[in-house]
Amino acid sequence: MTDVVDSDELLRRIQRARACAREELKDLRTRSEDLVRTDPDAARDAYVRGLAYEAVVDVLDEIVTPGRHPDAL
Repeated sequence: MTDVVDSDELLRRIQRARACAREELKDLRTRSEDLVRTDPDAARDAYVRGLAYEAVVDVLDEIVTPGRHPDAL
């Protein structure tokens, strides 16, 4: 990537990524809950993937609004 972007464009990209990660997290949580009884392995996989997306959301939240998140290190 050799494109140069200004700070406003960078912020928009981060916000878009954060929104996508939040949506994926929501979908994975729903999927995990739906599969608990019928397919425990798939439910566990969805849960673990959800944890990864939760970490991504937390990091992007901290980038966009530093210091406003109590779980931030």
